[in-house]
Amino acid sequence: MTPTDASTDTGAGPTPQLGGGVEDTLDLRLPEELLALFGGDEQSGDPGEGDTSGSGYLLDNPADWGSATTSAGAFHLVPVRIERDLALISRWMNDPAVAAFWELAGPDSVTASHLRAQLDGDGRSIPCLGVLSGIPMSYFEIYRADLDPLARHYPGRPHDTGIHLLIGGVPDRGRGVGSTLLRAVADLVLDNRPRCARVIAEPDLRNTPSVSAFLSAGFRFSAEVDLPDKRAALMVRDRALRNLL
Repeated sequence: MTPTDASTDTGAGPTPQLGGGVEDTLDLRLPEELLALFGGDEQSGDPGEGDTSGSGYLLDNPADWGSATTSAGAFHLVPVRIERDLALISRWMNDPAVAAFWELAGPDSVTASHLRAQLDGDGRSIPCLGVLSGIPMSYFEIYRADLDPLARHYPGRPHDTGIHLLIGGVPDRGRGVGSTLLRAVADLVLDNRPRCARVIAEPDLRNTPSVSAFLSAGFRFSAEVDLPDKRAALMVRDRALRNLL
């Protein structure tokens, strides 16, 4: 888990933030034996050439997933490089509508610390820019929900993959772009992670626009989940139902 809520059309993001004693994705340290159990033969694979984390095998190398055609234009994920992307992402994090959920407002060093915690980790969470028609306009975190503290709060399955989303530009909010991108990224996950049967998200239950965006993107409401800093709506997109919802 990361920040607080994946509110797609309002520009806000995921769950518990770094710092303040709250759990974060990278705080859960697992032994190699358990990683091997969850990862299957992933550990024997080499990270993809485009993988900036050095451990992309846990997520089947999002850098190599290619593009998705959407009603809003061609979309693809580009793994974050701090030296290239920090100023842009930090600016988004300082938008009051975003800061209310991600809680990463402040100098660039605040965002840099959040990004480095993922980039220097074992690859269970990979920060990416969402590029639409050639323009970076959103920020995603693709993470292994089954290897995340979130797995303590719901019946996880091996290779469950989570999504956090931030829409950067105000003009892209509130007009359905978030739902379009959520569907596109969930499809990219399912197309490129054959062992993943479900894509997971956990927006704040009070954030009705966010929950609605996930529903419009083909996710189903699974349960209410008590997380350390919020009551969340557990949203699930099932591989078996992807062509029906």
